[in-house]
Amino acid sequence: MTHRSFRNSLFAGAALGLLLCNIPASAAPKDAPEKPKSALPDYPQINVSVSYEVDPNWPQPRPENVKWGHVPSISIDKQDNVWIFTRAEPPVQVYSPEGKLIRTWGQGTVGIAHGLRFDNEGNVWIGDAGNHTVRKCTPEGKVLLTLGTPGERGLDDHHLNMPTDIAISPQGEIFVSDGYGNSRVVHFDKTGKFVKAWGALGISPRQFSCVHSIVLDSKGRLYVADRNNVRIQVYSQEGELLDSWNNIVTPWTFWISDKDELWVCGSSPETWRARDPKYPGAPLGCPPKDQLFMRLNTDGKIQQLWTIPKGEDDKEKPGDLNWVHGIALDSKGNIFAGDIIGKRVQKFVRKESGTPGTPH
Repeated sequence: MTHRSFRNSLFAGAALGLLLCNIPASAAPKDAPEKPKSALPDYPQINVSVSYEVDPNWPQPRPENVKWGHVPSISIDKQDNVWIFTRAEPPVQVYSPEGKLIRTWGQGTVGIAHGLRFDNEGNVWIGDAGNHTVRKCTPEGKVLLTLGTPGERGLDDHHLNMPTDIAISPQGEIFVSDGYGNSRVVHFDKTGKFVKAWGALGISPRQFSCVHSIVLDSKGRLYVADRNNVRIQVYSQEGELLDSWNNIVTPWTFWISDKDELWVCGSSPETWRARDPKYPGAPLGCPPKDQLFMRLNTDGKIQQLWTIPKGEDDKEKPGDLNWVHGIALDSKGNIFAGDIIGKRVQKFVRKESGTPGTPH
């Protein structure tokens, strides 16, 4: 085909296109279906995300002499029993997976309950911010070891100042977040002998503003909740700063799975605000603005997020949380959460993805 023939064919095709565009609508086939302008695609109404639903019947009714106060810490043992550390009497309460009370202990021995953890041997470790101690106990409550000097606060090898949490390595090395009164992580060996400490009050790397929680992963790395600095810091056991995850979450408490799934409860990032006189002990000046559960991998990438309605003071409903402070997961992936203002523990039942949704 010559250049002129090609050009003539192109002009002819364009003219035909213009002619077809100007054909009146009445010339279209009368039996062609008309699609409604407002029609939407037939979306697959399947839930592809994991969700959680509160179990309002957990736990079973408690005896009248078993009270709940602020609930700063929850842990779950290998039998899926739920251990609650509360600022009430008795402070240590153990419940079966079904919510039946199994045992209690610690009456009259705890100043301010804060952290409760297990080691690989099944011993129970409790952080007492009121007595400035960390104690290693049997599951029945017998004290085996005490770190810190009871009733005395300080900043040296033999004193703690309102400790918040404990992490114990498989080898028995002990790491304490000495976090309300001091701003440091303290390392003790398995016999309770002081090894070293690091950290100081501030906003720079290797500094802290309220060291609120600490856990170890399977590789021995320490994750530290630097709550008022709105960041999670990652350290080696020698105190070397490995990473810092900023502006992701205001972290309150950690729970870590055998698969190194790092769960954190807290709120979305917050800034300092004018102190509300109704809450003299409020972090960042005021109560948290919202409530959430978050799962991260060991690189700090968010894998899952679930928000919970924030309850109103003294008007909490099942499924609300107010100052969520404790988190633990059972073997089925259900979340147990304790809060400060709500003074309760709630079970959030995991709902798998792939279930039918509700049309909107």
